[in-house]
Amino acid sequence: MAQPMNSPGPSPGTGAGTGTAPAADAKLRFATVWLAGCSGCHMSFLDLDEWLFELARHVEIVYSPVASDVKTYPEGVDVCLVEGAVANADNLELALRLRQRTRLVVSFGDCAVTANVPGLRNLWAGVDGGSRRSVLDRGYLELADTGAQHPHAPGIVPELLERVLPLHEVIPVDLYLPGCPPSAERIRAAIEPLLRGERPLQEGPELLRFG
Repeated sequence: MAQPMNSPGPSPGTGAGTGTAPAADAKLRFATVWLAGCSGCHMSFLDLDEWLFELARHVEIVYSPVASDVKTYPEGVDVCLVEGAVANADNLELALRLRQRTRLVVSFGDCAVTANVPGLRNLWAGVDGGSRRSVLDRGYLELADTGAQHPHAPGIVPELLERVLPLHEVIPVDLYLPGCPPSAERIRAAIEPLLRGERPLQEGPELLRFG
């Protein structure tokens, strides 16, 4: 049975947003975020095609790599779709910030849900130097034609985390939207109930299948 969107979520103290639901006639403050992923989930979001016009009637897009030029994640966001795993210091900082400022966080696609392809780096965690050093050595030393050196530009090139993490290992997540990428139909099935103030029904292979 669909639950009201303002039904209890993560308990206070977990880092979850604690704002109250917007008025029935107010537009939802809507955001999308791209962490360590390929942008495929956002491309699938754009495949909503003409339904995007319907969505625009109900939401104000306040942050998105494909629909906004805002550089800082804002306060008071109602719904955020988060694509990608948490792989570096910038990903981690943004994940923590968006959870503090967002009422309902959606783990958007398999990389966010499981770490998926970015998480393959974790297979190197047990070798000398760990996964971070192994990947940097391979990409910047072993395969370099000239000028072999590790990247080091604090504030420009974010430091890799030792392990790539799915979103829920970093912050509380309210909804999971698997798929690599989830189809436009599956994305709409998750978002449309939110516009009515309801939680989507997530059951059956068409809504829950990975890959």
